[in-house]
Amino acid sequence: MALQIKLVIFFVGSIGIAWLSRSSLRDFHSHGFYRFFAWEAILILVLINLKYWFFEPFSINQIISWFLLIISLFLIIHGFQLFRQAGKLDSERKDLHLIGIENTTELVMVGAYRYIRHPFYSSLLFLAWGVFFKHPSNIGGSLAVIASFFLVLTAKVEEAENIHFFGDAYQGYMKETKMFIPYIF
Repeated sequence: MALQIKLVIFFVGSIGIAWLSRSSLRDFHSHGFYRFFAWEAILILVLINLKYWFFEPFSINQIISWFLLIISLFLIIHGFQLFRQAGKLDSERKDLHLIGIENTTELVMVGAYRYIRHPFYSSLLFLAWGVFFKHPSNIGGSLAVIASFFLVLTAKVEEAENIHFFGDAYQGYMKETKMFIPYIF
């Protein structure tokens, strides 16, 4: 893919990410502020490794990559379903920094949420590393680390927001679950 096309995709993608993050970008105390940078790092990583997406399909790197990408896809779909079913979405929730599916009024603790607090961010973490393994490189590794760093910051800030909204129930939930990977982290 030509560099010019990648630049256009980057700018259009960045405009979309900035639009989704528009209220959060004004407040570095919002989880969306940090999520913006994770999304940007992942977008760049995808564009850098796009030409290697189907390169040597049975190499160990590709097998690891597809495994991580499948986990990522499962977590995002499963997380959305659980939020819609158990999260009691309410557009009247008074938090300007939340986007669509985040407007839950019930703490979701079923399915993947029984084991990890952030399936959406976990999905992005697996996405970043899955894309990295398409064609491992120093710059790709740096971008995956940057994305991971900002996803951890995003989760930490969101946890403070959730403690504020859900109170002791969320603090108890934090003691029983891991952040991104069941039983590990």
